[in-house]
Amino acid sequence: MPICSICPRHCRLNEGQTGFCKARACVNGEIVPINYGKITSIALDPIEKKPLYHFYSGSKILSVGSFGCNLRCPFCQNYQISMAGLNDSNVQNISPQELANLALKLAQEPAGNIGVAFTYNEPFISYEFVRDCCEILHSVGLKTVLVTNGQINLPPLLDLLPLIDAMNIDLKGFSQEYYDYVGGNLECVKQTIATAYDKCHVEVTTLIVPTKNDNVEAMEKEVAWLASLSPEIPLHLSRYFPRYKSQIDTTPIETLRSLQQAAQKYLKYVYIGNC
Repeated sequence: MPICSICPRHCRLNEGQTGFCKARACVNGEIVPINYGKITSIALDPIEKKPLYHFYSGSKILSVGSFGCNLRCPFCQNYQISMAGLNDSNVQNISPQELANLALKLAQEPAGNIGVAFTYNEPFISYEFVRDCCEILHSVGLKTVLVTNGQINLPPLLDLLPLIDAMNIDLKGFSQEYYDYVGGNLECVKQTIATAYDKCHVEVTTLIVPTKNDNVEAMEKEVAWLASLSPEIPLHLSRYFPRYKSQIDTTPIETLRSLQQAAQKYLKYVYIGNC
């Protein structure tokens, strides 16, 4: 029975079976991405929207997403696509070359596009498509960005990193208990952040959910660990709003400011967002 090698779930799939992420399946005895080239969302965004504040600030980047995710955050902001499968999604097909051509066209226009960001849903589950696109994008001098939850095994991460210029990595919380809540693996995300930091530009985002990951002690542990890699890693503290299956009250601004002050004792750049 084939085993998917992309993320820590290591899904064992029978022929025709789709994995937990809803985007990778067993076809003819091999695990393949059934969302290859299937785009649900595409837009020219400010780079700051990723969010990346220290990577070509003031520029625009062509942003694309597909469907599926290997987490199950109850508060997912993009659940219409991230929690969807092939039969639940409205998709347009685009090849890596077509995407690169569009990105290059936008780079030559007043829009000033710098490349492509793989975002909106989890890009690592579209691993082969991202890899193929990034090879072409780099060959024509464009930048590549991933906005990711960081749930990827080390071998595929190391293979892909030479093709990536910047990443914003979600660090959902700083305990395995919290990662059990969202269906993930904290040590895997830490490994992704530490590995990527040595290879490309990295910024980190933590969505602050009241009663779940909003205490100062947990934040101090998180930022102390980030600072052990580098105190110059930018951290974005993002405001939560009730969404999908979560009806927890919206994060108070005062909570974000308190956590920002705690984080600034360790990190040079701490931002509040989604307000």
